[in-house]
Amino acid sequence: MATQRTDILTGIIIEEETRLSLRELCDACAVHVEFITELVDEGVIEPSGFDRSHWCFSGINLRRIRTAKRLQQDLGINLAGVALALDLIDEVQQLRSQLHKLPGSGHD
Repeated sequence: MATQRTDILTGIIIEEETRLSLRELCDACAVHVEFITELVDEGVIEPSGFDRSHWCFSGINLRRIRTAKRLQQDLGINLAGVALALDLIDEVQQLRSQLHKLPGSGHD
């Protein structure tokens, strides 16, 4: 008789409007504070707040950090390259969104 394996997936849904502290963001992305600081310095993400102890991040930064982490780990891209890649990804998404809104695009 075959045994049945059950995997349970757990997680938290974070909206773009959600505000995260630096520690919460590090925990959610499984990264060190130094990595977040480097991303801020490179312009990949932008916190609100004047100094690191008061930084607050929107939920959209979660996606950008996870993508940055994958680009670095999987492809060996440096932070400047990561920043450029993320900007290009964002631009492609904006262009696709605009294309879908055009009349006769077949995506109505």
